[in-house]
Amino acid sequence: MNIDLIFRIAAVGILVAVLDMLLTKSGRGEQALLTTIAGLVVVLVIIVQEISNLFELVQTLFGF
Repeated sequence: MNIDLIFRIAAVGILVAVLDMLLTKSGRGEQALLTTIAGLVVVLVIIVQEISNLFELVQTLFGF
């Protein structure tokens, strides 16, 4: 497992958490929610790319 993947996901999480706190404190709850959803989508895209790489590796390993 690549440790870089964990750091990228953690960086997105920290950034989203800080933005969420700032937007919530300033009274922009809707924008905070949209920021949280956007962060979730970014993390899901990163994970889907890694799963795709895993499937390609398994296919080449077993010769499918």
